Amino acid sequence: MPVFRSLPMLTRRAFSGALLGAMATPFAGRAFAQTPSDIRSRVADMSQLHAILVQRGDEVIVAEAPRGPGLDRVANIKSCSKSIIGLLTGNAIAKGAIPSIKATIGEIAPSLIPTDATPGVEDLTIEDLVTLRAGLESTSGRNYGAWVTSENWVSFALRRPMVATPGGRMIYSTGTTHILGAVLTVATGKSLLEQARAVLGQPLGIEIPAWTQDPQGYYFGGNQMALTPRGMLRIAALMRDQGRFDGDQIIPTNWIDQSTQARTRSPYSGLDYGYGWFLSRSGFIIARGYGGQIIAAHPEKDLAVAITSDPTSPARSGGYFGDLMDLLEGAVLSLA
Repeated sequence: MPVFRSLPMLTRRAFSGALLGAMATPFAGRAFAQTPSDIRSRVADMSQLHAILVQRGDEVIVAEAPRGPGLDRVANIKSCSKSIIGLLTGNAIAKGAIPSIKATIGEIAPSLIPTDATPGVEDLTIEDLVTLRAGLESTSGRNYGAWVTSENWVSFALRRPMVATPGGRMIYSTGTTHILGAVLTVATGKSLLEQARAVLGQPLGIEIPAWTQDPQGYYFGGNQMALTPRGMLRIAALMRDQGRFDGDQIIPTNWIDQSTQARTRSPYSGLDYGYGWFLSRSGFIIARGYGGQIIAAHPEKDLAVAITSDPTSPARSGGYFGDLMDLLEGAVLSLA
């Protein structure tokens, strides 16, 4: 005769907990298993977001522009320009216009250095500049207005006091990238516009209109470039695919590898930073611009992403940019 053992009686609290746990399971599953429709619904409520494109493999699976100028008109990519300058730097080194990442301003472009420059700037390397580790006081933030209204932007930036050891900590400064852009212009004999169109525009089939120039005619190295969201997506795919696009090697693979190694870390977002590109813990390679402009690639997950946003509203790491990172690291990543 079988023996039946009495089971312990569930208390009201235990029963409620078990019930809630069972109910929560399908919701948790849906939170992690996102679809393109989920992305569309989410970005519709993000009032600063203008457009988003997500490409998985060769297929664009999200293409939404709930507000703003749309997917095919150019948008100001703001400081995503710094990442573009990073790619142009790699091309200049590959072509021999710059001998190496360790070459100095004094060796390549001594004509840019004013007579009253901060001592030591002649020894700043290309690597110091492209990683924002020049050590010079920032021209961004409270110093930005004085800098862009000065008579000579390069000289102004090279006269900033040295507040850190070159090659040390990251000091976010558009002036540093502008110096790099001017050095590239001197080294190659071509303007940044010419370089951008030859290196990226023509091979990728994207429009790169002329943008702001300083009083000496140097194109703004690190701000105010404009691309369409679809053009941004092609650059994201280029980064994802190790510098290749449509079967052609556009940027050397070894430069992409070097660019995506952590060299320093942002004191604001906490993201690592390579040669002009931010790096997330999950594996995203990111160009970030004021207001929430993003070019992002995730090679392991075969994803490329472009996001444009209101260029007049701030996007702080603890605010809208944080929301965008949550979107990338969560819903977008789950599409892979």
